[in-house]
Order: sequence, then structure tokens, then C-alpha cells
Amino acid sequence: MKIRKMQRDEYPLLENFLYEAIFIPNGVEPPPKSIIYSPELQVYISEFGTSKHDIAFVADLDGKIVGAVWVRIMNDYGHIDDNTPSFAISLYKEYRRKGIGTALMEEMLTTLKARGYEQASLSVQKENYAAKMYKRLGFQIIEETEEEYLMLKKLSE
Repeated sequence: MKIRKMQRDEYPLLENFLYEAIFIPNGVEPPPKSIIYSPELQVYISEFGTSKHDIAFVADLDGKIVGAVWVRIMNDYGHIDDNTPSFAISLYKEYRRKGIGTALMEEMLTTLKARGYEQASLSVQKENYAAKMYKRLGFQIIEETEEEYLMLKKLSE
């Protein structure tokens, strides 16, 4: 498996990965795929690649893209300010819990630091097992609601 920059012609795959990023608690029926067209989710992918702050990497396993991580400065659930990129990450189910997400996150964090960003943020459901990975990677909870954590990582650390 290799982590590589997502190519412009692969950006349409972000629709699939956005849907895969939706956390579905055990016993809850998944929403229809059309949910990704709601305005609060479209901020993650609409016109991706048109801003200098849009960065995406994929996990490529023998020519098959099995995961993606992308950031942009957007007014999303993880929004901190207009200088802090927010993360989105997802893997197809059968590739989760194998270290691929951690590798994607580390590549993006390295890239953000090299590009001079001071911090990065994300929002995650408290029940989502990925919250533990984010903590291991140095993200800290800065705010929480009943269901979610808003997490921040200082890139100078």
C-alpha cells in the first residue's frame, strides 16, 4: 500500500469517501447516499481543488483506492477559524483498523506542517472508534457536545 497525493481526476471519489465518513452507530440504519448532497455535507467536497487550502491524499492498494484523507478551510463541524484546515478521512469498511487511517493522517499532518499551517481540527462522534486514533496522533479535545468532540492539533508539537 502507498499513500499518495489524490489526482484531480480522482476528486469525484470524494463523494464515496464522504458517505463512508458518516459514522453509523451500531444498530442504526445508514442514511441514503443522497444525504451527501445536503449543504452541511457538501462543504467537504463542493468544488474541491479550487482553493490552495484543498489537499487530499489516498491510500492506494495495488491500484485500488481504499481510503482518503482531505482537508480544506471550511465552515464545517470542525471549524475553528479561517486559518485552520479541517480534516475529513474515511476508508472502505474492509480496510479499517489496519493502520491505513493512521498512515493517511500522518502524511497529511506532515504536509500541513511543511506548508506552514499552525494547527488542524476535526470533529468526531464520541462513539466513533477513530476518536482514539486522533488522540494518539496528538489531537486534543477543545470542545464537546453530548455526541461529538471538536479536536485540535497544534502542528508545532
